Amino acid sequence: MNAHAKKHDPMDRKIISVSKKRQITIPLKYYRQLGLDHELECTLEDGAIVLRPLKREPSEFSTEILKDLIAQGYSGDELVRKFEEESENIKKAVDRMLEEADDIASGKKDGEKFHDLFDSEDE
Repeated sequence: MNAHAKKHDPMDRKIISVSKKRQITIPLKYYRQLGLDHELECTLEDGAIVLRPLKREPSEFSTEILKDLIAQGYSGDELVRKFEEESENIKKAVDRMLEEADDIASGKKDGEKFHDLFDSEDE
């Protein structure tokens, strides 16, 4: 058993409801104890749905951001500050794209149609 794994305590069991939209509410105690945010990793393991705090790997954009900032002449503390600023801008842009995708998926917003994206301009 790894250092973070705890033995299952049957007294710490919670029954939660699943809405018609397949949504659940995580008990506040668990939410706080795990330091959860807006996203979780969800996997199916041995017939159980397992939810874990999402641990994002460093942005795949990190290397490109650093290369660009170094090329612009940033270094030292100024490089670190600009990197943090640019990384936050990328995060905000990704969050906006995910929100838009959710709105399209839920029908709140129309998305592009397949033929709009892939039909030839020659027609």
